[in-house]
Amino acid sequence: MPQVKKIATRESYGNALKELGAEYPQIVVLDADLAGSTKTAVFQKAFPDRHFDCGIAEADMMGIAAGLATCGKIPFASSFAMFATGRAYEIVRNSIAYPHLNVKIGATHAGISVGEDGASHQCLEDIALMRGLPGMVVMCPSDDVEARKCVRAAVLHDGPVYMRFGRAAVPVINDPDMDFKIGKGTLLREGKDVTIVATGLCVNSAMEAAGILEQQGISAEVIDICTIKPLDEELLLASAAKTKHVVTAEEGWITGGLGSAVAELLSEKLPTRLCRIGVGDRFGESGTMEELIHLFGLDGEGVAAKTAAFVRA
Repeated sequence: MPQVKKIATRESYGNALKELGAEYPQIVVLDADLAGSTKTAVFQKAFPDRHFDCGIAEADMMGIAAGLATCGKIPFASSFAMFATGRAYEIVRNSIAYPHLNVKIGATHAGISVGEDGASHQCLEDIALMRGLPGMVVMCPSDDVEARKCVRAAVLHDGPVYMRFGRAAVPVINDPDMDFKIGKGTLLREGKDVTIVATGLCVNSAMEAAGILEQQGISAEVIDICTIKPLDEELLLASAAKTKHVVTAEEGWITGGLGSAVAELLSEKLPTRLCRIGVGDRFGESGTMEELIHLFGLDGEGVAAKTAAFVRA
């Protein structure tokens, strides 16, 4: 079989910052003593005078980012998702979202795929927390191509943006020339029996699941939703009207996440049978990324099994 290129979206984040830093001198990057892990060290090496290590003080970092935004800078505040959205939530809410400042939050090590670090570091609620903030754009790219494009889109967007990146290397599935826009999803595969709406690393799982389902006589449409807020309502409603069955797949709590966003849309505008795949009402646990993705049914095999049972019910 041909070798599939894999790269962690946190790597993509660091590389994109370096590239964009040369184009936009107003970009500054902040980190909370994790530059090596969040990959902002790539930017730091290229632009040492525009990188600020705020130490283990995430709330302070968000406040500094807010201040820099009021001075015309485009600050990227970077940390693990658990700290960027959990520890610093009140500052993000009141000092960034409330005044609608032009701060970009780059959160790495999100979701169950953090692996061995365990439940304390596996932030599963970040999408729900950020999606609930008025005016906050929420994006979760599926691969290197989409991650780079999402960072560029964040620079061009005037207002707060939350970007979710992963720790583990994931396959590159998107065309480098893909047309990326905030608020627009990507139809990766057409189908007629069920729509699988996925985000982040679950997009690759959805594509694998579609291949498995095809062998079982089920035609699955696959939609990559990078922007969870604002949601691509037009694309989702058109697909749901065609297939009459919708499955969502995400690497986090289904409560408040992509599954909730799609459920809200469908219940209001096009009542449709829906199955949400993700982490239920529980915390994560320690294990390898592969073990945990399989345990929670988020790999291609798991998504296919749940989708098939849902369609045939």
